[in-house]
Amino acid sequence: MHTHAPHHPPPRTLAILFALAAAAALAAAHIAEIWGGLVPCALCLVERWPYRVIIVLGLVAAIAPRRLVRPLLVVAILCGLAEAAVAAVHVGVEWGWWPSPLPECAAPHFSGGSIADRLASMPSRPSKPCDEPTFLFPGMPLSIPALNLLYALAVSAGVAIFLGRRRSYRR
Repeated sequence: MHTHAPHHPPPRTLAILFALAAAAALAAAHIAEIWGGLVPCALCLVERWPYRVIIVLGLVAAIAPRRLVRPLLVVAILCGLAEAAVAAVHVGVEWGWWPSPLPECAAPHFSGGSIADRLASMPSRPSKPCDEPTFLFPGMPLSIPALNLLYALAVSAGVAIFLGRRRSYRR
């Protein structure tokens, strides 16, 4: 009786799936912003950058020479973990465990000057303080950054597990 390893996606397929998962996270944020009317805070905007890097790395890995695919995926996984770390910082800010590392996370403060001066100093887009959680699902005590933290960890771990299992079956 011949047994073989269960089917796991090849590294190039993993790279494309990882890029698609990152694009889905960015699309969800954009949809929440445009159609949901949610205003992202400064930390929310920082949280989007690792996903952009993952998309680029995933697409490059999909067409790279075979010997580069795995290292590119490892770097993409590290970006996913960086994404989770930024989301964890944001969750800590929301819960009041520490102050935001970004000065623009504070609500705008207007003092002195005329009404015209105050209006001129207002941001062009409304800003949202980073310590005010936004909940996507009513009644669910998970803010958008908390959901992002779980998503980034799950997707990165999934890619890492599949990549590791694929290598162990080759031996």
